[in-house]
Amino acid sequence: MTPEWLFFDVGSTLIDETKAYEHRINDAIAGTDITLEQFNEKRRYFAMQNLRGDLEAIEYFGLTGTPWHKEDEYPYPEADRVLEYLRSKGYNIGVIANQSPGTEERLQKWGLMKYIGVIAASAELGVAKPDKAIFTKAMEMAGCSPESSVMIGDRLDNDIYPAMELGMMTVWIRQGFSVYQQLDETKGKPDHIIDCLAGLMEIY
Repeated sequence: MTPEWLFFDVGSTLIDETKAYEHRINDAIAGTDITLEQFNEKRRYFAMQNLRGDLEAIEYFGLTGTPWHKEDEYPYPEADRVLEYLRSKGYNIGVIANQSPGTEERLQKWGLMKYIGVIAASAELGVAKPDKAIFTKAMEMAGCSPESSVMIGDRLDNDIYPAMELGMMTVWIRQGFSVYQQLDETKGKPDHIIDCLAGLMEIY
């Protein structure tokens, strides 16, 4: 079936979180003898276990969790161009994301909201990925079926595998630390694997 709805994750998919992660990690290791290189080595290790990485590394080193700085987030350079292209091709665009309150306002600020028809965000819905209920809710909001929907995200554990289990098509975009995640052959493979947002323009 030809897809009607393309659902995007936000962090490390549409939005570059590199500086926000570095800010959080530098705050966490401040005043310790743990180097950024040591922390990121452990973060890579956990990412290779198909985990997020930074939170597990903070726990591993016995550090205190530090605030996330939303002001350090910014769209990937090609985000606007890619979303504009996909809309011009007739696709409906939605968001399924674990986000703090205010996702719509942030997308508006970044100039991306004009392309997006549905936002299913964890803070507003009270359910978070990988719980499949958030995917189901997004499709209810869009009035579409799993078979006509695509989930595009950076994390296998949060984005790709739950969507696959529901029968959605999937695109794994290997950005951020999720590049270190490993495919689990027992769960099947995403329909497409790309290394940047622009890769979507070659698929759709």
